[in-house]
Amino acid sequence: MAQTAEPAAKSREYDVVVLGAGPVGENVADRAHALGLSAVIVENELVGGECSYWACMPSKALLRPVTARADARRVPGLQDAVAGPLDARAVFAHRDAFTSNWKDDGQVEWLDSAGIDLVRGRGRLAGPKRVIVDDGTELTARHAVAVCTGSRAALPGLPGLDTAKPWTSREATSAQSVPERLAVVGGGVVAVEMATAFQALGSRITMLVRGSGLLERMEAFAGELVAEALKEGGADIRTGTSVEEVHRPDPDGPVTLTVSGGERIEADEVLFATGRAPRTDDLGLETVGLEPGSWLEVDESCRVTAVDGGWLYAVGDVNHRALLTHQGKYQARIAGAAIAARAQGVPLLETDPWGAHAATADTAAVPQVVFTDPEAASVGLTAEEAERAGRRVRSVDVDLGGVAGASLYADGYRGRARMVVDLDREVLLGATFVGPGIGELLHSATVAVAGEVPVSRLWHAVPAYPTISEVWLRLLETYRG
Repeated sequence: MAQTAEPAAKSREYDVVVLGAGPVGENVADRAHALGLSAVIVENELVGGECSYWACMPSKALLRPVTARADARRVPGLQDAVAGPLDARAVFAHRDAFTSNWKDDGQVEWLDSAGIDLVRGRGRLAGPKRVIVDDGTELTARHAVAVCTGSRAALPGLPGLDTAKPWTSREATSAQSVPERLAVVGGGVVAVEMATAFQALGSRITMLVRGSGLLERMEAFAGELVAEALKEGGADIRTGTSVEEVHRPDPDGPVTLTVSGGERIEADEVLFATGRAPRTDDLGLETVGLEPGSWLEVDESCRVTAVDGGWLYAVGDVNHRALLTHQGKYQARIAGAAIAARAQGVPLLETDPWGAHAATADTAAVPQVVFTDPEAASVGLTAEEAERAGRRVRSVDVDLGGVAGASLYADGYRGRARMVVDLDREVLLGATFVGPGIGELLHSATVAVAGEVPVSRLWHAVPAYPTISEVWLRLLETYRG
């Protein structure tokens, strides 16, 4: 039976050594173990990683009461019943339950049941196939070491920031109180989701966005509709604005932000949602010829290309292919299968798109849902990305409010859908939906994009009436003209 490695066992050998016990590391170890290899995971924080305790789960637990109330307010007969404010204490308790109160006992039990050993501590590479943990434990991999240490919030080097106690995504998702005034620096997913959550909980939101709009990696209308809703809720969104200095003389007092143009903005807390950096700065990468603190370039099976011998893998955020938990878990399944195949001498089809050992979806079919109100969801390429890649495409847009299922879902439903069609192959390259309750629409689009389903065949995928999914019929009708 698998167990946490005893401190006295200072030298141990496994087929696979995994650094990082988040969802990605867990899935690499699980897939390799299921295919006959022994595996150990090294973790210096909580088993379950960023997603379980400071990202996906707590943020969505904070947002679910927000979107549920918003949906109810748009349904006749319910508006008066949900007219009051959210119970912040109950919302935080709901969030705490989903993080298991920041205890990882359940995750450790799962590792044990899966036959995967755990070593607590910080693991560092010490040359090819060797890992040394800070308690002195030495681990040797017969076949592979997988770096699955994820990413951390990247903070800009602004004057005064180091003493200003800024929030990052971790502090925002684990907050125990609602600031009266919250400044949000950034316009990406973390920024808009946390602005949505805390605005609904009672904070006055000021968003400081260096770019020209929100959610700039999605179709432009996604950010526009999310910004419109935030503004209607009272948010002050300032685009084209850079923060130049941060000042907080009293650790328990307000924080002052000096922005471009010299204006000063005061808030009770400030959240910096300004990107991610790889957790690779203290992993001993220099012992195998790699640059500490760098993203790790990999092939389609997530094997690090710059290291000889083919034993080092980098899976999840650290390889910078697609910084999303579900995409990291997908990579982990690919990498675990590739590690086992190589260990067993089975030839790989690494360059075969959509093959068992190629993470093709990382570039062709990455899905993402932004849990704001309205929700925004996308998969594959935007129209601009497709054109930049030299594809001959046509974008088809539909007003979601005109779909019968949407009008039943909410009075005054506002939303939009777009599909991007490759005109040469007549298949979907991408799709974007914005509107209340559209997150569950996304997987159908993901199947269509990943499966390269011909548009002519999509006509035979009949959407049930009356559902929001009937937007697919409207999109196809518009495409045919």
